Parts: sequence; C-alpha cells; structure tokens
Amino acid sequence: VMVWLRRCTHYLFIVVVAVNSTLLTINAGDYIFYTDWAWTSYTVFSISQTLMLIVGATYYLTFTGVPGTATYYALIMTVYTWIAKGAWFSLGYPYDFIVTPVWLPSAMLLDLVYWATKKNKHSLILFGGVLVGMSLPLFNMVNLITVADPLETAFKYPRPTLPPYMTPIEPQVGKFYNSPVALGAGASAVLGCTFAALGCKLNTWTYRWMA
Repeated sequence: VMVWLRRCTHYLFIVVVAVNSTLLTINAGDYIFYTDWAWTSYTVFSISQTLMLIVGATYYLTFTGVPGTATYYALIMTVYTWIAKGAWFSLGYPYDFIVTPVWLPSAMLLDLVYWATKKNKHSLILFGGVLVGMSLPLFNMVNLITVADPLETAFKYPRPTLPPYMTPIEPQVGKFYNSPVALGAGASAVLGCTFAALGCKLNTWTYRWMA
C-alpha cells in the first residue's frame, strides 16, 4: 500500500509542478506584446522559466535516479504548452512552435551533469543549476529572434489592458540596454542552484511524508 501511495504522490507532484510551470511559461511568452518593456520582460521571464523548469526537472530526475528524465520532463512541459497554446490560437492569439522547445537543451545539460557526476546530488545542484541558469536565457533569445516582429505582433494582436506594473511611463523606459541575456543568465545561474536544491528536497520530503 505504501509503495502505491508513494507512487501516486509522486505522479501528483509531477502533474502539479508540470502544469503550473507550463502555465507560468505560457504567460512568460507575453513579452512580445510589451514592446516598450520587451527587454525588461524578457529578462524577468527568462528567470521565471529557468526556475520552473529546473525545480520540476530536478525533482523528477532525483526521484527516478535515471539520467534522461529531466529531458523527458521538459518534453512534458513542451507538449502541455503546445496544447494550451493551441487553445489560445483558436481564440485568435499568435502561435509559435519555436517558442517552447527551448527548454529541451537546458534539460539535456541537467541530465548530462547527473550522468557525468555519477548521480552526485550536490554536483547536480551546483553544476546543473549553473548550466541551466546560464543556458536557458540564451536559448530563450531564439524567441525574440525567430517569432514575428514584436511590434507588428503587438498591433495585430492588441492586449486589452496592461498590468499597472508593466505600463510604460514613456516609450523605451525600462529596457535593459546592456545585455538582457547576460543579466538573465547571471541571476538564473545563482537562483538555479537554489531551485535545483529545492527539487532535490521535494523528493526527500515526498519519501518522508509517505514513510
């Protein structure tokens, strides 16, 4: 009974984390609408996507103990997002398949670290967290390069309202002129380790609850 209870809890965790991370990352794609604040939004959303990917992927990876499951988790997120974005597309929103697979290479790096360090959790947290944190903002730049022109998209698909904290005071205010990729990667590299550790800890807690 306890074995099945543990398994059910595990699958519940996977579904909950994957669904929530997918919802967050779908909303994180909205920076193409905020033309005046595009770089600011890009940096913040790169960090949020990194953290949601790494916590779920690390949890799944350490639970199964099988290198490759982090990439599988990223694939789950990708498919969930395609389905959800497909629903949005039917409502008239733009649809870009290229937006979502950018998580896969970062998850592969996580798997590679786990495999190369012979399943050492501390190495996974430190090296895996840094690699995912530094790589995902870079891959995420593909979104800005390959999607339709953000200005054209913003006019073609106008948003009814902007949240107050995103409303520009005057055009171009809020852009990170230097390097949004470097800023996102730097912050994500530090926070990525923290969230990788959280993913490992969630695994420990699951066993403890079910013991």
